Amino acid sequence: MPIKFAAIGLNHSHIYGQVNCLLREGAELVAFHSPEDDLAAQFEEKYPQAKRVSDKRAILEDQSIALVLTAAILNERAAISIEAMRHGKDVMSDKPGMTTLQQLAEVKRVQAETGRIYSVCYSEHFETRSTVKAGELVAAGAIGNVVHTVGLGPHAIRNNQRPDWFFDRPRYGGILCDIGSHQCEQFLFFSGTDTDAEVISATVNNRANPTHPGLQDVGDMHLRTPTTTGYVRVDWHTPDGLGTWGDGRLTILGTEGYIELRKYIDIAGQPGGDHLFLVDKKGTHRIDCSKGDLPYARQLIADVLNRTETAMPQVRAFKAMELALTAQKMAEVGTVWQQ
Repeated sequence: MPIKFAAIGLNHSHIYGQVNCLLREGAELVAFHSPEDDLAAQFEEKYPQAKRVSDKRAILEDQSIALVLTAAILNERAAISIEAMRHGKDVMSDKPGMTTLQQLAEVKRVQAETGRIYSVCYSEHFETRSTVKAGELVAAGAIGNVVHTVGLGPHAIRNNQRPDWFFDRPRYGGILCDIGSHQCEQFLFFSGTDTDAEVISATVNNRANPTHPGLQDVGDMHLRTPTTTGYVRVDWHTPDGLGTWGDGRLTILGTEGYIELRKYIDIAGQPGGDHLFLVDKKGTHRIDCSKGDLPYARQLIADVLNRTETAMPQVRAFKAMELALTAQKMAEVGTVWQQ
């Protein structure tokens, strides 16, 4: 029997990717809750099989629903996840899963108490075929031991399409918490540790959006483990002429070679996305990953059914957010955004 799942909070369009990856693997979407009529109408049109409920308790108290998804406003996600776990549900949250270290501590406590699965859909890894392929190559020893990563996460701001909460620092959590959490998860994954990492330095700034003083439009951080270091830059400066929402890239340096991912576009190169370049002792190689496997949702469904931990180690889901939130706090010291 397929697992049944529902959504609470549709405020970020990532909810569609979350739903689609589960539907692709045979799970059944049965219900959703959204107080916003416009967001609900769009969702209902896309997924007519899902019943809109006016009270989220209709989802939380339905014992046939195994998994709750959320892409609510960022600072509301932790409370939704906690409530779902306390009602016996597993959770798939959009990133970031929370916006403060205090929320992180509470989610960790409730997850430990309930034994539920708390998963964050870090889509720049789990729903990006080139990143999945890079993980396979690194695991196979294609570039030796990983010693450094560079993660670049540029995004298009598209001001006229953004809701008010997008520019409100307490509600979106800051740029390193938000889009930087993607990069923290990938740094842990490619460094081969789910726990032993720290933030060395971090900065945030608003360089080009003075009419939105709550917005941070660029940020960076420097990370390390006992065997690797990593640099991350995230921003809202993608120009209109790019043709996609961001030129996301990841470079993984090993002792015997390196890999570069051009995830969403290869500017002045081959069309499409999911380009992987491998340089090793034998030469340079381009690998088209556009038809590669995406195992995350399939593994998560199996974890829900079998109470296993194959889609992502629970500790990594938390550690990635810990790094992002720690970097965010560090970067804001002495700034107008300091919490």
